[in-house]
Amino acid sequence: MIIFHSVKFKNFLSSGNNPTTIQLDGDRTTLVVGQNGAGKSTMLDAISFGLFGKAHRKIAKPQLINSINNKHCVVEIEFSIGKNEYRVLRGIKPNKFEIYSNGKLMNQDSHNKEHQKILEQNILKLNHKTFHQVVVLGSSSFTPFMQLPTAHRREVIEDLLDINVFSKMNMLLKEKNSALKEQIRQVNHGIELNQTKINAQKKYIRDISKINNDAKAQKELVISESRKDIESITKLNHGEQARANSLQLEYNPQLQLLREKITQLNAYESEFNTKIRKLVKDAQFYEKNENCPTCEQVIDEELKKIKLTEAQENASELQNGLSRVQEERNSATENLTTVEKKMEEVGEILQNVQINLTKINSLNQLIEASQKEIESLSDVHSDLSKANDDYEALNVEHHSLMADRAKHNDQYAYNAVIAEMLKDSGIKTKIIKQYLPVINKLVNQYLTVLDFYVLFEMDESFSESIRSRHRDVFTYDSFSEGEKQRIDLALLFTWRQVAKMKNSISTNLLLLDETFDSSLDESGIENLMKIIYTLGDDTNIFIISHKGELLEGKFENKLTFVKEKNFSHMRVAA
Repeated sequence: MIIFHSVKFKNFLSSGNNPTTIQLDGDRTTLVVGQNGAGKSTMLDAISFGLFGKAHRKIAKPQLINSINNKHCVVEIEFSIGKNEYRVLRGIKPNKFEIYSNGKLMNQDSHNKEHQKILEQNILKLNHKTFHQVVVLGSSSFTPFMQLPTAHRREVIEDLLDINVFSKMNMLLKEKNSALKEQIRQVNHGIELNQTKINAQKKYIRDISKINNDAKAQKELVISESRKDIESITKLNHGEQARANSLQLEYNPQLQLLREKITQLNAYESEFNTKIRKLVKDAQFYEKNENCPTCEQVIDEELKKIKLTEAQENASELQNGLSRVQEERNSATENLTTVEKKMEEVGEILQNVQINLTKINSLNQLIEASQKEIESLSDVHSDLSKANDDYEALNVEHHSLMADRAKHNDQYAYNAVIAEMLKDSGIKTKIIKQYLPVINKLVNQYLTVLDFYVLFEMDESFSESIRSRHRDVFTYDSFSEGEKQRIDLALLFTWRQVAKMKNSISTNLLLLDETFDSSLDESGIENLMKIIYTLGDDTNIFIISHKGELLEGKFENKLTFVKEKNFSHMRVAA
């Protein structure tokens, strides 16, 4: 049970810098009066702001601070739950939000929203909406239970019956299912990837076995054919080399002799030409000259004839000798050309022999490389063994992944059953159905006390049916404002009674804001007072009204709020 001890506030709405403290667990009944705008309802907004960070009425947070002082707005609430004492301090300008448990400040490392969740979910165990259905009934900015949407009605009932834990469980289950879906997706991806690897490994093992045998046979065929080629080329080279040697033996001496002979014949030709030119010169001398140019004596005609005849005879001999030399040189040149062609043939043969030797060398290298590859292919057996080991490891991994998927799928199916149970139509509806007769009975009892004789029934979907005597079925909206308020009061006290029975959000505090000033007639007021008097001694009731004269003497305590110099303050009755 939550026992609210006090609320203290300053610079909040119209209150000034002097703190206003209201004892919440003192007198059993307290009347709060004052003129309009004097600050009577400020305590409602202060309690709501202190606990939930927002006012009871629809007032924006910046408007909660006193507009004159415009700083140091502070609300402080003290309450206890069991043996634990709590103090919540919340302020504006500067912003402040502190929770003290048994005198110690709670960890404030978290964000304000997270801190608020801790206060609502772990400490108070109720939210703003439920607090105002169980603790407050007011005519200002209050939405009665019957005017709430179905979803909000469900929230209130779940808080009262302390079954909102199932909603939290459902939310956690959804988060787990989301994570589980991701795990299943990853496992399925892993299985597909693993299956691809297994198929690839099987193909690799098949291929490596086939390739090994085929490659060996191919390499051995290459070696065999290369050796045959080497043998054939070597045999061919031997024949070509022998032919080249024979040609060299036959024509090398001739080549040298012919070159020497041609050189000698060229020398003879040059010598003959020199002698012929000299004879021609001498003959021209005797033909052209009458006197000797040296001694100037006359040259005898007879001598001229003798000299010219000798020159002609010598010239004829020399010309014949030159012709013979030229014939011999031409013959030798022809022979040399023939011999040189034979020697060129020898060069071509030797070049082919060298090419063949290069081919033999390449073939030997190919044989050596093929033999090494055959040796390396022999090592494939160990690779094959490793490939088989890898294949077995992949199969083991596959079985493990399949087991994980089966486990995750089983868990997901199990969670689906749990989710079905945690839906609004599941366990919560069954629990609500059990409490509906109690709720309907209490509502009707309170309506009877309030002299409103109708049969009120609410189903598990929180839709109401109200049967009036001698009338058909009506809904909440069918009644007058006074009748609606009686239903609201009956529900308020019912919720408090259910909360007390469940010990979920039971509290000592009950706040009625201008309830007596609105639609209740004199009879309704008297009946409401009857209900108030029947509440236990552990309930502290505050009735806020601006018609204090009508309620004078009906309550144990009276608080009067007045407004002076634009600031509200409280006076306690003597």
